[in-house]
Parts: sequence; structure tokens; C-alpha cells
Amino acid sequence: MTAFDPEKFEDKYVHYMDELQTAYRNAYQQLHGRYDSTLLKAIDRRVLDGSEPFYEGDGEFRVELPANPRERAGDVPVDDETFDAVLDEFVDRIEFELRRIFGFEDD
Repeated sequence: MTAFDPEKFEDKYVHYMDELQTAYRNAYQQLHGRYDSTLLKAIDRRVLDGSEPFYEGDGEFRVELPANPRERAGDVPVDDETFDAVLDEFVDRIEFELRRIFGFEDD
């Protein structure tokens, strides 16, 4: 667990880069094997690379996605409904991992 300072999270890429990378990586690993790897890689590399995590207060985090995530992902072998469901689960898992890493959630 990493000591968390909400003020430092304003400059998260300086103070918490390792923790952010760990949260995103852990979320990916949790979904790996459950969904098509082409889909997961497209979401990870083309959508989430443009995302921005924010601390909302009270131990809650929010991941803001870039505009048009489906278009950013490119040609992936799923329908829009499946894409949206996997993306939502990916984001939920990242937010959970951020809470866990910063001590707001039990392991």
C-alpha cells in the first residue's frame, strides 16, 4: 500500500506514476484470458493510453476516457455492446485497483 496524498495526486504523473502503471497492469491481468486478447490490447493501448485518472475524494477514483473510444480502438472482433461492456469492466477494475493500491479498499 502506498501512502496517499490527495494534493500530490493533482500532479500524479510525478508522484504516483508507478502506482498508476500497477493499477492499469493489474486490471489488464484480471481480464486477460476472459476476453479476446485483440480486444483487450486495443482498449489498453489505444483507449486507456488516452485516459486520465482523477481522485474524487472519500477514497473514490474516476477514470475519464478520451472521446470516441470505439473509434480509437480500431477494428476489433466484437460488436459495440460487447466492446462497451469490456471497456466498462476494465475501467471499473482500474478504479478498484487505485482504491486498493492507495489503501481505500481491502485486498
